[in-house]
Amino acid sequence: MTGIVIVGAGGKMGRTLTQAVGDAAGAQVVAGTESPGSSLIGQDLGVVAGIQAIGVNISESLEQAVAQSQVAIDFTRPLVTLSTLDACVANGCAAVVGTTGFDADQKARIEDAAKKIPIVMAANFSVGVNVCLKLLHDAAAALGDDYDVEIIEAHHRHKVDAPSGTALAMGESVAHALGRDLEKVAVYGREGHTGERDTQTIGFETIRGGDIVGEHTVMFIGTGERVEISHRATSRMNFAAGAVRAAQWVAGRAPGLYNMQDVLARD
Repeated sequence: MTGIVIVGAGGKMGRTLTQAVGDAAGAQVVAGTESPGSSLIGQDLGVVAGIQAIGVNISESLEQAVAQSQVAIDFTRPLVTLSTLDACVANGCAAVVGTTGFDADQKARIEDAAKKIPIVMAANFSVGVNVCLKLLHDAAAALGDDYDVEIIEAHHRHKVDAPSGTALAMGESVAHALGRDLEKVAVYGREGHTGERDTQTIGFETIRGGDIVGEHTVMFIGTGERVEISHRATSRMNFAAGAVRAAQWVAGRAPGLYNMQDVLARD
């Protein structure tokens, strides 16, 4: 049985993760945390998640929660996630990271932590999205430089980073297949007199509004035809179920920085 701590258990994703662990065979929530001062401290995780009580109360002590778990799942924000990884390293706990928006220095800290503990980190834990990443690589390799590439993503109004981590992962998949450096060819939105489109460009457009869970479309635009590969999420449960699958997979693994492709390939 894989013992899991949910970091940020009171948030929308945290509640969905609690439900997903409850639905998974061979996994159980043994702890959950929220920020100090939260009104949810001391409440039962199951009740907060909208299911039956599970006898595990939300705590403000990250260190204590991680100490009693095999895997920590964190879909919060960069600074919180880095604190989670520090606690995981101190207690020999594996981690599943779904947080996005890390800067270069923060990514370096994650890589350093992965030398000591196993970490699965992915921009998106949906199995469908990860299938799309493979399809995008294959499509880009086949279509080549004759097709312009544009990526459109949409999320709810509360998302704080843009473009989404998933959109960037899709851009990376396409850029790799085309032999391009995404940092050099990405264009994030257009305004004013931009001139003609550079054929090497990979464009990104961001939409934020309402309660959109997550929508991504990659367009390969040629002369006389257009190929689109899209993924639309209507529930967070797809992400949560994939994260729990990753948590069960990573428990007991050797230290290293893994991704969802590793989980699906070796599951």
